[in-house]
Amino acid sequence: MDASILKKVALFEGLTQSQLHRVAKIARPRGYEAGACLFHEGDAGQEMFIILEGKVRISQQVPGMGEEALAILEKGQYFGEMSVIEDIPRSADAFAHTACTLWVIEREHLDHLMFTDKDLAYVLLWSFVRTLSVRLRETNAKMKTFLALSRF
Repeated sequence: MDASILKKVALFEGLTQSQLHRVAKIARPRGYEAGACLFHEGDAGQEMFIILEGKVRISQQVPGMGEEALAILEKGQYFGEMSVIEDIPRSADAFAHTACTLWVIEREHLDHLMFTDKDLAYVLLWSFVRTLSVRLRETNAKMKTFLALSRF
């Protein structure tokens, strides 16, 4: 795998070239056709994904309304990281919005890498915290808008 691609992914920005190469060694490419399901909300998750090409739609099923797209992710973005942080079911669905190629990183391999390289673990964990903080703020803003609109 080409470690230079990882340097452009926000999650890995603070890693050294050597650390990027170590992450690239545990990443595996996987292709999906447009419309393919990557995972469903409630599925057990053991891996995270980095988009190399194409787009991925993150969504949830809203009772009585159908699918609600939460985000359309593009090249260089990542998702599914909550499943490598803790052993919980997936919180949303993920579909190949277009044909796409992803790098897949399994929790077991990432755990081993972070256990053997504490500096790498420090950088990645802070990146995870920042990601979750941004997503929580976005969710709060959406909830505020939803509540304001529901008054009408």
